[in-house]
Amino acid sequence: MSDGSDDRAAADPASAAALFDRARQRLGRAPREHLGRLIVPGALRAAMGARPRVVPDGRAWRVGTLLIGDTAVHEVGDVLRASEERRRGFTSDAARRRAEAEAMCVRGGFEPGTVVNVDHTGIDLSALAAEGASGPLSVRDGTVVIRWTSSGAVMPLEAYLREKIDMLPT
Repeated sequence: MSDGSDDRAAADPASAAALFDRARQRLGRAPREHLGRLIVPGALRAAMGARPRVVPDGRAWRVGTLLIGDTAVHEVGDVLRASEERRRGFTSDAARRRAEAEAMCVRGGFEPGTVVNVDHTGIDLSALAAEGASGPLSVRDGTVVIRWTSSGAVMPLEAYLREKIDMLPT
């Protein structure tokens, strides 16, 4: 029974990095989406009325389940559309929480209507080589693959990037 060490030894972090570098070149002028980071005020600021907000934290191309930035790659988290805070009737607590998160984006400086990716998780390409996995990426039989569905379906990263980028508007 294999412990996976053969797969990790065959994985070269430079090969995954090279795939993402080629993807960035292909993406070129394709539209990017905003990344946001949640800022929660400390106790003193909260006591003075400060509220949580989502602030700009860069931009990235959304390629399926990945966010590809200029230097980093992330797994997609929650995707919000910034909207003004307003009184609404809600059918569920989930809808109320989502509206609150969308209002946090406007408080953080995003224009209403802007798509903002929050709770994204960084993918460590060196961990991919050392441990055989990072986020949705893993190594199988010496090939970097991506888990692109919640049910665990995988495909080679190179083919995934090619397919998803071909479908993007340019």
